[in-house]
Formats: sequence, structure tokens, C-alpha cells
Amino acid sequence: MLDNIPILSLIVFAPLLGVLALLFVPKENGRLIRWIGIGTTFLPLLLAGWLYASFDLAGEGTQFAETMRWIAVSLNSELLEQLGSVETYRVQFDYALAADGISLPLVFLTAFVATMAAFASVHIKKRFKTYFILFLLLETGMLGVFLARDLFLFFLFFEITLVPMFFLIGIYGLYEREKAANRFLVYNGLGSALMLVAFLILIATAGMSVDGASFIYSGSYDVVFKNMHDAASFSNMGPEFAQNFPNPFFLTEGNRTFVFFLLLIAFGIKLPIFPFHTWMLRVHTEAPPSIVMIHSGVLLKMGAYGLLKFGVFLFPNEAKQWAVLIAILGVVNILYGAALAFVQKEFKLVLAYSSISHMGIVLLAVAAMNGIGVQGAVFQMISHGLISALMFLIVGSLYERTSSTLLSSMGGFAKSMPFMSGMLLVAGMASLGLPGLSGFVSEFLAFVSLFDAMPILTAVGCLGIILAAVYVLRGVLGITFGAASEASLTYKDARWVEAVPMIALAAFIFLIGIYPAVLSEPLQTTIGGFEQLLTGSEANGGG
Repeated sequence: MLDNIPILSLIVFAPLLGVLALLFVPKENGRLIRWIGIGTTFLPLLLAGWLYASFDLAGEGTQFAETMRWIAVSLNSELLEQLGSVETYRVQFDYALAADGISLPLVFLTAFVATMAAFASVHIKKRFKTYFILFLLLETGMLGVFLARDLFLFFLFFEITLVPMFFLIGIYGLYEREKAANRFLVYNGLGSALMLVAFLILIATAGMSVDGASFIYSGSYDVVFKNMHDAASFSNMGPEFAQNFPNPFFLTEGNRTFVFFLLLIAFGIKLPIFPFHTWMLRVHTEAPPSIVMIHSGVLLKMGAYGLLKFGVFLFPNEAKQWAVLIAILGVVNILYGAALAFVQKEFKLVLAYSSISHMGIVLLAVAAMNGIGVQGAVFQMISHGLISALMFLIVGSLYERTSSTLLSSMGGFAKSMPFMSGMLLVAGMASLGLPGLSGFVSEFLAFVSLFDAMPILTAVGCLGIILAAVYVLRGVLGITFGAASEASLTYKDARWVEAVPMIALAAFIFLIGIYPAVLSEPLQTTIGGFEQLLTGSEANGGG
């Protein structure tokens, strides 16, 4: 159905059509700018839905692959004079996109949350044109991250997200927005630098291949993956390479561990893993709610996705060797975030620490190193993305009415704003893992996946569920049914532009909770390969 259509490229670059249109709209025409900004986000959403519906659930590996030669730089052939059979020597990066069972739901999540955040952007009060241009550029970068199949292309899309996010925080945030933007850029820039070093090492080792008489350093994820796990690929290069480049693909044990930890820290900063979390707290409290919806709903998931795709899938033996450490980091995230969420006086900070706690559940699922764990990690990413987006959408609407997110200044809203109070209760119940909602399925899979291997750590991590019930109920019930002030009785309930995205987000939270197969079936196309990878890693001793 989609064989002759570059559906992935259309999804990634569809937001740029809005950017192009906005360039010709006068900045004074705020109404038209808003409609173009919101309307453009429906293009990648519709295409992502089409992609999801067309995904072959009986297939394996990647689908809808698009590949085109992008960068090919010839290097000094004198470096390989000893290899007489080599005529050319180059570094090659391809424009390569593909979808698999893990990236597919994350692409849909990105497009969906972006559309909901665009609706929430009606609360932006200044420089609408600049805002939506940056917003749509950010969406393009996020979509590209989840579909890129080349290490350099992945890094490029990853970096693209940093620039618009920096300006969206720094221009449209609250009183300390510049500090929040600078901290965001410093921490994420450090993570990007570590990731780049790891990628360069991978390209220079596992990225080596021969095409006829051409010796190539490639950024292709498929080439790197094959050479990291298939010893036969080296022998196919011929005796000259075996003699002059002994074992070029497989890093030594120490170097493999070094690269794995580079990736763990790089993506751990984005996740974020304690103690690399402080930048995220400032972003959650200072950025405009529409941007926090994207940050908490999607950008944090880029760290978890990168950890799975590059850390665990490329280094399964190292990931299994250090699984206890990953699980401990996950438990620390869960308990640290939950404990501090309980004592916060500002609802934004309650949600910020809650995000730290819930992303710790992703780490627990990753540490399980099995198919159920991969499912649990992806379920938790999608579930938390929806729940946090709904939470911050409601917080933004409440802030517009109260000009505060202090718990002491909000209470009794169930009388004056019953609809928003009901949506807040739905989000709160999903966050604490109520059965029938997405949070229950994701947490259940994550804890079950790890229980057999690490029962004590799993049991300690389960304490986070109890703490989540305490801090969620404290915040949500206080806002909805707490003591009402005279001013709270005059607030208006949600307008349609606020109610529509709230209903849509809540609907998907219910859908995943009631019918989890909608998410688990695409995952099965990737999980089988991951379990085979683990089996092969154990048989080869991690070589």
C-alpha cells in the first residue's frame, strides 16, 4: 500500500510545510498564525496514523525503509597502501529512515502529543509567528530521531531538537526562563557530546565494510548492528583485511564497556537518571505548559529510546553485565522522585518529580533484559507520555485562571470547573496505576519482567507505587475537593480548545488500559529479534 510512497519522509518533514507557510504570514495576523500552526500538526498525525494502520504485524525487523546516498567523502588512499585490492576509501552516511515495532508507537505518540500541545499553545501571548516556527521545527527533529536509521542522521535530528527547545524555553517561559534554557542546553549539550564520541567509535570500528573494491566507514545502524553481532561479516572481507586489520569490528571488552557507559550517561541525562536530573526540574517549572507537554511527553522518551536502541541492542552483553546497576539506578529514580514529589508545595514540581519516578520504571524494565522488559519499557514510555501531557495541559489551563500552581492557592475546583477536575482525576488515577488505565499495564509489565531475576530490587521499587498513590491523591484531591476560596468559585471551566485535547489524551489512556494489544502487537515484531539477540549473546559470551 505504501511501497511507492516515502511515507516516513512525509511524516518527518510535514511540519516544515507549516514553517514555509508561516514565513509569508504577517506577524500581526495572530489568528491565522495560530490556525496554520495548529492545522499543520494534523499532517504528521494523520500520516502517523496511516503508518500505524498499515504496519505489517506479521512482519519482522524494519518496515517502510527509505535509503539514499547522502554524504560520501573520499579519504587519503595512502592510509591503506598495504591493501592492494582496495581502490577507494571513504566515509559514507546515508539518509536512511525505517520504522520498527518500537519506533512506530513513539512516532505516533510524538505526532499526537505535538497536536495536543499546539492546541494548548493558545495561551501563548507574544511572538506567535516565532513560536510556531520553532514549535514545528522541534516536531520535525523529534520525528526524525525515532525514524533515523543512520547514526549521523540520528545525531543530527537529536541536535535539531535542542535549538528550538532552547529558544522556546528562553523566550516564552516564566521569570527564570533564561536560567532554565541555559541549564537545558548545557546538560543536553554534554550528553550530545558523549553520544557523538560513542558514535564515532562505533563508526570507526563496527561501521567498517567492503563494497567491491571500496573500503567504507559507514554510519548505517544496520551495518553497525550486523558487525557487532555477526562474526562472519569480518571473514567476508578477505585475507588482506584479516592480516592487516585483526578483528576490526569487535571492540575489546574494555572498550565495549567504555562505549556502553558513554551511551548510558548520554541518554541517561536525557531520560533523566539521578543525579543528572536537576536541569529537568527547571524546565518543568519555567517553560510554558504547552512546551512542557512536549518535553515530558516526548523529549524524555528520546533518552529511553536511545538507551534501548543503541545501548541495549548494540551491547546486550554489557547491558546484561551491568543490569543490576541499571536496576539500582531505576529504584533510586523511583524512590527519590516519589519522596520529593510528596513534599512539594507547587504542583508543577510534584509532576516534575513524578516524571523522574516514572522514568525509573523504564530503567527497571530495561534492566530485566528480556522481551517482557522491552514491552514494559515501551508501554511505560507511551503511557507516561500521554499522562504527563494531559497533566500539564490541565496545569496550563488552571494557571491561566489562577496565575499560580501553588497547591495552597488551588482548591475546590470541582464546583466551578467540574470538567477539568474530572480530567485531572483521570490523569491522577492513571499516574498511580489504577487498573483499566494505561499506567497499570505499563507498571505491571515492568515489575513482572524484573521480578524473576531481581526480586528484592523489584519489591523495593514497588514501594514507588504506594508513594505515587500518596502524592498524586494529595495533589489531585486537594485541587479538586480541597477548601475553596471565593475566587475559585468564579473560574470558568474548559473552553472547547482546551477540552478537545483533554478528551483525546484521556481516550488513549483508556484505550491502552482496556485494549493493550493495540500497542503490544506491533512490539512483537521487534521483541522476537531482541530475544534471539540475547540468546546469541549468551552463546558467544558477549563477543
